[in-house]
Amino acid sequence: MRDWLARLIDRTHRDRLGREPLPTIDHLRQDLRYALRGLRRSPGFTATVIVTLALGIGANAAMFGVVDRLMFRPFAYLEDPETVHRVYLKTEDRGVERIASGGIEYATYLDIKRFTTSFSNHAGFAHVTMALGNGGAARERRVAAVSASFFDFFTARPALGRFFTAAEDTTPRGAEVAVLSYDYWQREFGGRRVLGERLHVGHIATTIIGVAPERFTGVNDAEPPPVYIPITLYAGSNPAAGDRASYFTKYEWGWMSIMVRRAPGVTVDGASADVSRAHRRSWDIQREIEPQVPDPAIAKPSGVVSAMKLGAGPDPSLEARTALWMLGVAAMVLVIACANVANLFLARALRRRREIAVRLALGVSRQRLILQTLTEGLLLSLLGSVAGLAVARWGGAAIRRMLITTPDTSLDAFTDWRTLGVVTGLALLTGALTGLAPAMLLRNGDLAGALKAGAREGTYHRSRIRSALLVAQGALSVVLLVGAALFVKSLNNVMATRMGYDAERVLLVTRNFRGVSLDSAQRVALRRQLVVTAQGIPGVEHAAWVSSVPFWSTSTTGLFVPGIDSISRLGRFRYQTTTPDYFAAMGTRVLRGRGFTDADREGAAPVAVVSAGMARALWPNREAIGECIRVGRASDPCTTVVGVAEDIVQEGDQLAGGSRYSYYLPVEQFRPHGGNYIVVRMQGTVAPQGEVVRKALQAAMPGESYVTVRPLVEIVDGVRRSWRLGSTVLVAFGLLAVIVAAVGLYGVVAYNVAQRMHELGVRAALGATASDILRLVVGQSARFALAGVAVGSVLALLAGRWLQPLLFEQSARDPAIYVLVGAVMMAVAIVASTAPALRAAGADPSTALRGE
Repeated sequence: MRDWLARLIDRTHRDRLGREPLPTIDHLRQDLRYALRGLRRSPGFTATVIVTLALGIGANAAMFGVVDRLMFRPFAYLEDPETVHRVYLKTEDRGVERIASGGIEYATYLDIKRFTTSFSNHAGFAHVTMALGNGGAARERRVAAVSASFFDFFTARPALGRFFTAAEDTTPRGAEVAVLSYDYWQREFGGRRVLGERLHVGHIATTIIGVAPERFTGVNDAEPPPVYIPITLYAGSNPAAGDRASYFTKYEWGWMSIMVRRAPGVTVDGASADVSRAHRRSWDIQREIEPQVPDPAIAKPSGVVSAMKLGAGPDPSLEARTALWMLGVAAMVLVIACANVANLFLARALRRRREIAVRLALGVSRQRLILQTLTEGLLLSLLGSVAGLAVARWGGAAIRRMLITTPDTSLDAFTDWRTLGVVTGLALLTGALTGLAPAMLLRNGDLAGALKAGAREGTYHRSRIRSALLVAQGALSVVLLVGAALFVKSLNNVMATRMGYDAERVLLVTRNFRGVSLDSAQRVALRRQLVVTAQGIPGVEHAAWVSSVPFWSTSTTGLFVPGIDSISRLGRFRYQTTTPDYFAAMGTRVLRGRGFTDADREGAAPVAVVSAGMARALWPNREAIGECIRVGRASDPCTTVVGVAEDIVQEGDQLAGGSRYSYYLPVEQFRPHGGNYIVVRMQGTVAPQGEVVRKALQAAMPGESYVTVRPLVEIVDGVRRSWRLGSTVLVAFGLLAVIVAAVGLYGVVAYNVAQRMHELGVRAALGATASDILRLVVGQSARFALAGVAVGSVLALLAGRWLQPLLFEQSARDPAIYVLVGAVMMAVAIVASTAPALRAAGADPSTALRGE
């Protein structure tokens, strides 16, 4: 008993000296109960902090989920993911480096396998759109064509049956076998035993030999492809391969990607050097077969192995780079939220300084008070994180729909352990940061003096901390608003850019023959019948057959012009074969000369229409109409230019300023390779009329062949997606930041007014008018805002060099935007300080004098 009392006295003595030992479970439990009671007593404060942190943490969790999916999250079942890479092949074209991660020829894939020694495994893969299913249940789906070695990269074992083997994946044509994804098996077959059943994939009747395990997505970022087939089965059966027996010996058809696994002891740099050597040897072989291939001294073929995720590879897409910026923006929103909450905590601590001083005088140690403050901050952060998960679940789904073409609907912020880990980390970090300011005040402030001075004690150094936090909020809000304005102007510039056609009023019809065999005459007759049928559908203004579609498929072929030695050095010339109604159907203007007529048919003199950009490039000092071009071979007869059309945008690089060289040929005079499309110009809104067009054209299709219909604008809008995402998210985050900053400014000004009411009353007693006091308070708020605008503008200018590549025809240093954002922030500051200023202007001088 005596020892216990001695320990108690010693512990009490240490408490009084402020040297309390490490907290016990009882202390933590008491601190938690104390924090909960305090939060219940201040519901407004509690709700404000939770909502503020929920928005900040939720925004970061949502953006992390998107960036993680695009760049970092390993594919399910992938074995030793750090040793698995995608092969990126590089070449130079007129001094511009081009990186290919897809669109690689099967023959090149075989060369990479044959000429490299750094890898223990190679696999080829492609995701291709094919009709899947039997009879009327067939639907177009993204099917995975993979080599048999593809499955060796994963630890997955079939849920049913087996995967296909190397013996079933051989050139020239693989075995007619298929492996179902688990989801497709459950959804379409009810999970029954399907081994040995027949399934039509495209026009191929395959035999089902296995079912992949649950959650196996291959190398898809989102939902798994429904079916896996041998890559040689697809290549050896596809009409796009041309001579199907030569796709694996010639380098004419690029359509696939390559993945490799580094052998033990091989570095990434060593593997990349090995791929470069193999690509150069492959290039030499290709030149032996195709002499027109550029000399390797000019093309500089090389290669690199890098991340499987394209977003983390050497040439990330604009969407991936935009997503990274959005993650940084979300982090800034969280910093603003933390600064605002820290300000609220600090104001609360200052209001309670007399209570805290009394507790210190009664023997409570500073460490215990600091732990209570941190406990309260962590508790609020955890509550805010739970609410933030709901924000992430809703907001993340919306952002994924904008960034990922096939978003993973199974990704749930409440169940995904990676997102939960990030949210937990953010909760601990924000709890520590928001509790840091009042904790520092408790540790360093002379709180015992409050017993004598009370609430009228000067608080200059503590106001300086709050002012710094306020300026930081304003500065970061300026950065976000500048970024939002830049992306909005970029989006407006993109939307205002004339593409050379009116995609908003056009439906794209795709034909799929599904194994129906038609000879050349039958195909021509069907094409003519479909165009005539389409032109007779109510609501259709014009219809035309086309061989290529902007941002989907473009075509090039040999082009020769008398007097010009090498056309290829001028750029890439894309051609389109079409029927006479094309320019009216697409809304493309013919600037000079004429378009095509029914007289431009087989047997008539061959004619062409060229784009204005092509005319300027080939005949800079004379009229293009009447000039001669030779299409296909240099020995082919002249094709006479009869018209000049406006430039069109067919690929992303053209939108960013690349050459827009296009020419058009009548389909009756030139037989294109592939091309099963019809463009239909509609009256009014196109989407609701799509089914009417599909049904009318489907009736004319033979056998099991079919047509699909979609608005062309859906394809064209894909190139605008990154700017739309940037403007949408930045505007949302910018407005959120401004609201949070405005609330923080209001809180600071209101608190300062409450603390200075005595001083303001004395000023009124000495002759200050209400307008003088109003100007004093509003002026203080304006100074805060002005400092934030100045600091934020400097930060935005510094960040402009990294933001500029993401903008479209918009300078990151546009002075008009900085002036506009500065004016908005000053207006927000004035509005936020108006209510406290009006209270200050009503200070009673008699009350102040009685206090003196």
